[in-house]
Amino acid sequence: MLVSRIAKRRGRFELDVEFTAAAGSTTVIVGESGAGKTSILRLLAGLDFPDRGLISVGGAVYADTESETAVPAWQRDIAYVPQDYALFPHLSVWGNVAFGLEALRVSSRDTGARVEEALGRAGILPLRDRRPAQLSGGQQQRTALARALVLNPSLLLLDEPLSALDLQTRRTVRTELRELLRGLSCITVYVTHSPLEALVFGSRILVVDQGRISQAGSRDELLRSPRSRFVAELMGTNLFIGQRAADDGAGSPRVRTPDGEISVGDDPGDGEVFATVSPREVTLHRDRPEGSAQNVFCGPILELVPEPPGGERLRVVLGTRPVLVAEITREAVIGMSLAEGMTVYATFKATGVSLYS
Repeated sequence: MLVSRIAKRRGRFELDVEFTAAAGSTTVIVGESGAGKTSILRLLAGLDFPDRGLISVGGAVYADTESETAVPAWQRDIAYVPQDYALFPHLSVWGNVAFGLEALRVSSRDTGARVEEALGRAGILPLRDRRPAQLSGGQQQRTALARALVLNPSLLLLDEPLSALDLQTRRTVRTELRELLRGLSCITVYVTHSPLEALVFGSRILVVDQGRISQAGSRDELLRSPRSRFVAELMGTNLFIGQRAADDGAGSPRVRTPDGEISVGDDPGDGEVFATVSPREVTLHRDRPEGSAQNVFCGPILELVPEPPGGERLRVVLGTRPVLVAEITREAVIGMSLAEGMTVYATFKATGVSLYS
C-alpha cells in the first residue's frame, strides 16, 4: 500500500495532495501542464522532499516531516521512468537494463537471467546489442520500462510514458503497456495530460488542478459524475452547477446556474446540484430554432476538432455562456457549412440532462 500525504511550495505554486494506492493497481494522475503531476512523482521518487507530509510504501517510511525521515532516492524500492527515458547513450540495451542490478551488486548469473527475462517481457530481446541511438521511440520506451521492471520495485512511477512517441507508435505501445501493467504486482502511478490515457490505464484516476486533487474515482465515476468544469472538460462532457430555480409554472423544472437557467427533466431537489449534458445531446442550428426548444444558447464556433480514428464525427466547441461542446457528424458539418468563427445556435432537451448531487 502506498500512503502519500505531501505538500510542497515552489514560489507562488503550492502542491498539497493526499492519496493511497494498493498493490497491483494503476493510479493515473491526470491534469494540465503545470498542475503539479511531475512534482508528485519527484516527491515519491525521493528526487525532492516535501515541506510537510508522509510517504510510505508497503509499511516502509520514505519521508516523514514529523520524524524528519528522508530516505534518499537510491535507497527506495522505487523505479522511475521519466518522460525522456534517460537511457545511457554509451550502453547497449542489455547494458541499460542491467545497470541497476549491477549497481546493487547482484551476481552476474542472476543479473543475466533477470535482464533476459525483462527484455523478453518487453519484446526487445533481439535488440539487446543496440545502442539507444539505433532504436525507435517505441523501442526506447520499452527499454526504459524493462530497466525499471528488472528491479522488481514495490512502486513503479511513469511520467508521460507515451508522450515522446508518434501517434501510430503510441497506439501500438499503449495496448502493449496496458497489458503489461495489468500483470504487475507492484503499485503503479502513471502521470499523463491525456484524458484518453487516464481512462485506458487507470483503475483509479486522480484529477490534479493547480496543485490540488479536484476529483478522484474510477473511470465510470468521473465520466458519469464530474464535479468541476475542469473534470468535465477532461472527460469530454458539458457540466452545469447550480440550484433549483423558483417554480414559475411554465413547464419542466429548472436549475439556476451562474450563467443562466436550464430546463431539466427531473426535480433537482434542494441544495447544490450538478447537471451534465453529453455532447451528442447538443444539436446545432444556423438559425434560431422555432417551436418549444427548452434550452437554447447562441455563440461563435471556437473549434472544430475531428474525433479519432477517422474523423467521422467532430467535436464543436462553442463560445456560448457557458462554453458548450457538441459532437456531430462530418456530414452535418458539411451540410450546414460550419466553420470556426461562425455564430450558431445550440439546443438540448430537458430530458437530455443528467442530474446528481
